[in-house]
Amino acid sequence: MFVVLIKTMRLISYLFCLVFCLYSCTSKFAKIQKSNDYEYKYKKADEYYNAKRYVYSQQLYEELIPFLKGTSKYESLFYKLAYSYYYQDDYVNAENLFKTFTETFPSSNRSEECEYMRAYVFYKQSPKVDLDQANTTKAAGLLQAFISTHPTSDKVKEANDLIDACREKLERKEFKSANLYYDLGYYKASAISFGSLLEDYPDSKHGDDYKLTIIKSDYKYAEMSYELKQKERFEKVISEYTDFKERYPDSKLLNSAKEYNDMAQKFLNNIKK
Repeated sequence: MFVVLIKTMRLISYLFCLVFCLYSCTSKFAKIQKSNDYEYKYKKADEYYNAKRYVYSQQLYEELIPFLKGTSKYESLFYKLAYSYYYQDDYVNAENLFKTFTETFPSSNRSEECEYMRAYVFYKQSPKVDLDQANTTKAAGLLQAFISTHPTSDKVKEANDLIDACREKLERKEFKSANLYYDLGYYKASAISFGSLLEDYPDSKHGDDYKLTIIKSDYKYAEMSYELKQKERFEKVISEYTDFKERYPDSKLLNSAKEYNDMAQKFLNNIKK
């Protein structure tokens, strides 16, 4: 019982100290906010920024904008304000500020960095594959624009890596949509969707898999068709297989593709008979 009492007292003491510290910090910050000494206020904002206390630095920088706009400190303030939001994971405001920085200070030696960061912030907002990929597409576009505008930047390799990651995510998203048609038995839609997937990502490492799914979809679609339509649809299976051999002569899936080709040939021979 005595041990429990001691622990409880320690906990209460700790909570009291925590509340006191929070109150002291809040009270001190409130006094800084009320100050009309803008040099002092700017100095304290920088101190909060350097201490990684971005909630406070962000508030002070924003309050100082009307008073420091047009001065020698304004560029640095705006730059650190953008990062204050970024480090709080507030990517929407950070993106807007990085964009505004490049527009307001186009000749700044920080402009290139902020242009890259704007694109990177969109990448940070890229959601899971199953969700809308508007931010992923935007990130890839801005990163490509950055590379085109700054081909000698030391960020080019990183930007290319991020573009590859974006394209891979977009490809997976498109694959899931196409594969859903196949799983649901909508074979014509499946073949069309996988065909579009191959057109969009011709160098994909999964290209032979996509092509095989087109062949399988066409075969199943032909198999389910009316007799009058079966001939032309089985011929399409054979045509797709011929294209598969030309595109992926060393693919491990070649034998699987050939099986569908052989079955299609067999159907055509029976139709002729």
